[in-house]
Parts: sequence; structure tokens; C-alpha cells
Amino acid sequence: MQAEVNGKIIELSEAGWLLNLDEWSEELAYEIAKNENVPELTQEHWDIINTAREYFQETGTVAEPRVFTKLMKERFGKDRSSQKYIYSLFPTGLIKCANKIAGLPRPKGCS
Repeated sequence: MQAEVNGKIIELSEAGWLLNLDEWSEELAYEIAKNENVPELTQEHWDIINTAREYFQETGTVAEPRVFTKLMKERFGKDRSSQKYIYSLFPTGLIKCANKIAGLPRPKGCS
């Protein structure tokens, strides 16, 4: 699978995960989002994407849902930290959808 961003071809896995994490950009995030049935990326989407990316940059791992919920609660309050809230923005959730759009590696056990 591939995505084209600014005339450049970016390689993705068959499931749409970014193969070279250094190639991630906001423009690529929009392309991946389209493939994930997320038609637009609002500020609420970007808050989740950026929080996931920051956690990965700090720890070298993708945040598990419970850890991520706690991070979101600390940063944005209880209303924006639930799994229900995350699923309302990313149809297949944090691990399978938001992390993919954020250009993070595929967690073990995730298709």
C-alpha cells in the first residue's frame, strides 16, 4: 500500500501502517485518515494524535489504552478522556486508528 504526499510516494504496510516512521507528516496523516474512514481531522483529533506521538517520543512505546486515557484526562479533562470519546473520533479506536494516523508503529497483536 502507498500514499502520495506532495508528489512523494510513501510506503505503507498492507494494513496501512507507516513503514518508515521518519516519513510521517501532517499531510500524510490526512491521507491515512481518509483510508481509516476519518473524513476530517479537527483540533480534537489533533489533540489525540499529538498526545500519542509525544508519548511515543518520550517512552519509545505506543501508549496502551488505559495509560492513554489517563494522559488525556490529565491534559484535557474527564470529558475528553473516555474510550467512548476516542471512538467517536476514530472509528476503530486509539490503537488501530489514531496511532496509525499518528504514524506510530503497529502494536503487537494489532492487525
